[in-house]
Amino acid sequence: MTPPLSSLRIISVEQYGAGPFGSMYMAAMGAEIIKIEPPRGGDSSRASGPHFLGENDSQFFQTFNQGKRSLTLDLKQEAGQEILHALVASADAVMNNLRGDQPARLGLTYDALSGIRRDLVCLHLSGYGRTGSRAARPAYDYLLQAEAGFLALTGEPGGPPQRMGLSMVDYVSGITAAFALTAALLGARESGQGQDVDVSLFDVALHQLSYPATWYLNAGDAVQRKPRSGHPSVVPCELLPTRDGHIFVMCVLPKFWVALCTIFGRPDLTQDARFATPSDRRANRDALMAQLDEVSVTRTSADWMAVLTGKVPAAPVLDLAQALDNPYLEEVGAVGSVDHAHAPGLKLLRNPIRLAGARPDPAPAPALGGDTDAILDALGYDADRRAVLRANGTI
Repeated sequence: MTPPLSSLRIISVEQYGAGPFGSMYMAAMGAEIIKIEPPRGGDSSRASGPHFLGENDSQFFQTFNQGKRSLTLDLKQEAGQEILHALVASADAVMNNLRGDQPARLGLTYDALSGIRRDLVCLHLSGYGRTGSRAARPAYDYLLQAEAGFLALTGEPGGPPQRMGLSMVDYVSGITAAFALTAALLGARESGQGQDVDVSLFDVALHQLSYPATWYLNAGDAVQRKPRSGHPSVVPCELLPTRDGHIFVMCVLPKFWVALCTIFGRPDLTQDARFATPSDRRANRDALMAQLDEVSVTRTSADWMAVLTGKVPAAPVLDLAQALDNPYLEEVGAVGSVDHAHAPGLKLLRNPIRLAGARPDPAPAPALGGDTDAILDALGYDADRRAVLRANGTI
């Protein structure tokens, strides 16, 4: 089946994490992504260690840039702008994840490019937006986690603030940008009118506060950290210690609470006045968990999963190696491989979206400038002109 975005050509001026993560989703859905990189060194993530794949490549870079094409181009040069404009004539969108003050300077806005294509969509993924007092400020995932309250909500009560173990602000921002771009492209195809579309890491991070934000804004209720990574209002919905580790249980419905007590051999807890209602269990969390702990530590995590599965929502707490060695990954086809000159059979996670029941196979990320000659040749730049552009550092 033809991938749903196979008719799209998207030019992406991108670096490192959030932008490449978003455009990688577009590529997995079939879009042609022409990744514009600086001629000297390319995307900075090519130099992100510790696992390198020859010159100007790394496992980090391969993770975020599967299935794209690479064009080396200096957009600060007039000749670079001429090539950009020639590309835009056949493109549906131009996206970037530059600092907020850079798109206008580099001619990547709708105002700068709409004369070439009226239906062009220009997507800007920045730290704080393209206007306002922070437009020129760089942003990184960990900084946004700090300022948006994520660190204060993570960890044990009374402990130091802790960031999430993964760069989730980058990833959610990238996916938000991919959705925003897809929606705007659909609108442009129907109306013939393009536009600028802006997504910022700050806005996305703040939006992820979701219902705790609603509670605070309307009731002044500032959610605090709960023991064992517990849910702010549902108990038990947290870690339980086992003989050899931990499991996470989520009794989000009354029937799960009853089932847990039955399986634990403590049906009496459902009749205890201290734990009769959800609000009672929340008010007496410590007393309840002390009762459950006495049972949970008597068996291994695997033992508990064997009896809880299908009756109480639960999961074992795995470390990174255990999570990736989980046999279930093979069942769902989570891992694929690509042929790479420096790493034959390089394993990569497949995109989680299934098309007609199947995940797209991963495709290798491009070599630095690996598609420059082919792209410019299609634009009418012969070998002699390309040689001059290389000598001038334009490509």
